[in-house]
Amino acid sequence: MNISVHAEADLYAVSHNDLANAVRFLAVDAIETSQSGHPGLPMGMADVATVLFSRFLKFDSAHPSWPDRDRFVLSAGHGSMLLYALLHLTGGDVSLDDIKAFRQWGSKTPGHPEYGHTPGVETTTGPLGQGIATAVGMALAERMANARHGDGLVDHFTYVIAGDGCLMEGLSQEAISLAGHLQLGRLIVLFDDNGISIDGPTSLATSDDQLARFAASGWSVRSIDGHDPEAIAKAIAEERETAKPSLIACRTIIGYGAPDRQGTEKAHGAPLGTEQTAAARRALGWDYQPFVVPIPILKAWRMIGQRGQVDRLAWLDRYEGATPEQRDMFVEGKAVALPAAYALAAAKLRERFASERPKLATRQASQQVLDGIAGTIAGLVGGSADLTHSNLTHAKVQVSVKRGAFAGDYIHYGIREHGMAAAMNGLALHGGFIPYGGTFLAFSDYSRPAIRLAALMRLRVIHVMTHDSIGLGEDGPTHQPVEHLAALRVIPNLLVFRPADAVETLEAWDCALNSEDRPSVLCLSRQALPTFRSDARGKNRVSRGAYLVVSPDGGRDVTLIATGSEVSIALEAARLLATEHIRAAVVSAPCFALFEEQPDEYRATVLGTAPRVGIEAAVQGDWSRWIGADGAFVGMRVFGASAPAPVLYREFGITSQSIAEAARRAIARKRQ
Repeated sequence: MNISVHAEADLYAVSHNDLANAVRFLAVDAIETSQSGHPGLPMGMADVATVLFSRFLKFDSAHPSWPDRDRFVLSAGHGSMLLYALLHLTGGDVSLDDIKAFRQWGSKTPGHPEYGHTPGVETTTGPLGQGIATAVGMALAERMANARHGDGLVDHFTYVIAGDGCLMEGLSQEAISLAGHLQLGRLIVLFDDNGISIDGPTSLATSDDQLARFAASGWSVRSIDGHDPEAIAKAIAEERETAKPSLIACRTIIGYGAPDRQGTEKAHGAPLGTEQTAAARRALGWDYQPFVVPIPILKAWRMIGQRGQVDRLAWLDRYEGATPEQRDMFVEGKAVALPAAYALAAAKLRERFASERPKLATRQASQQVLDGIAGTIAGLVGGSADLTHSNLTHAKVQVSVKRGAFAGDYIHYGIREHGMAAAMNGLALHGGFIPYGGTFLAFSDYSRPAIRLAALMRLRVIHVMTHDSIGLGEDGPTHQPVEHLAALRVIPNLLVFRPADAVETLEAWDCALNSEDRPSVLCLSRQALPTFRSDARGKNRVSRGAYLVVSPDGGRDVTLIATGSEVSIALEAARLLATEHIRAAVVSAPCFALFEEQPDEYRATVLGTAPRVGIEAAVQGDWSRWIGADGAFVGMRVFGASAPAPVLYREFGITSQSIAEAARRAIARKRQ
């Protein structure tokens, strides 16, 4: 959609400068009132944003979640008032009172844009680079959805405003490399090329030729004057026709219009102050009181916000004219509900695991789960950071996504863990897909910032992280995650699963797939584990977070609590203690977060009142919540080493004998 506001604007003698200055000064006034915020970007990029929203962006302010809208991502999220001003001016669900309450408790205008908090915000941004990387996932989702549903139902662009900081972050290279490789031609990045960062000129720290960098990754690139509306419009119009993703470097002046602040770091992250605000008003000819937008200018902006109604209604007509099968496929793909076929496939797998009781690594069990269910969920999209055959994330029915062939459902992300995690967020945010992606648990540190944002945004994104402990063996401590479980478990709204056998692996997948408002991490073993569960038609026990595997007759003397590969060792320890007439209960605790959500009565039944021993091939972390201040912990206190897994477990004291000894000591302490 290539539109112009000139016809309507002329009715009210509204110029481009009038429209852009309305954006600038709503931002300036909100920041001044709050005495907090970043005026530099809204002032500098107002011209670019005004051209984008008034002439190109396909949106309907009354329906911000319309499926075939263009996506707009403010990657430089510190400039949030630019977005809030645009949402208000175009008639979105951001009132003038919300603008006046910028950065205040309970307002719709927090310091950085938050998805799910402010209507019209497509993704949470602020950590630099995350927005552009998430937008790559959105642009990829658009092409994949288009391949499934056709131009009539899916045909839109993803636009990004990014700053110098976004492009300096290493994540940006992962993102632009993937986008260029896949030739995501409907992705357009508008670079706020002002040469200023917080410390001062960007020349203090970087001398990169950004156009050359993007071009080397397969992008179409150009540089323009970011304060010339016709140059901006011409660049966007032409880049929309390219087959490559596009970078438009918009040469701008940070804090444009503030005589003593513009072009310097002083304009970046602090209010202009009374004198500079007044000077900017004079310099730009904005002779209005704070928060006042003259009616002609506001009407012109509101017309811009209504432009997309025509496109939205035309889309609805096309949707209604589609066949019932096409409509069902689109709705199913958009909602990504788990169909009845999934439940039947999962039940069949459960029966097989319970009856055969295979001894296999939980990563292998996970692959069997995927082989069994992938064909039943239309929106399930897998991938791996170049570890497909180690993570075992590729189901037999899945087809790889490639440049120009987007109908597949498996993405080769390359060695780009952070970029993969952020792109998966984009796939989920776009709608129509349940993304999962694999890497080693030790590399979760590379993915962590995007995992954190997924938890904050309440996205159903699934991370498959294999080689989950010292049990991976000879690769040594660089690849053996000892602190990562503890680090992931402290992220709010994140489900961390460490299943102990094939049945628990299936149940963990089921929990993750059914958790529509939070991400999950599946921590899976490299080494084979025995299947101890034989309940073929029971309830999903992993969904309780922890449960009793062994409950001795006549009560218990000690409770052994373990996760993952250590549950089988705990069962051996219980048998060893039984020869000494010590009654040991065994608890499997695959997900601490879900266990914490259970009723107090259930948790008390599982934990009991006897002394407790926690067992996990990782650091203790927050295990004290479950074993108590006097509980014992058998696990890791140092990094691992390079040796076969059985040797490592023996040398680091994670054995049935050491667990039994810890149990004896715990019982003795309680009796004292």
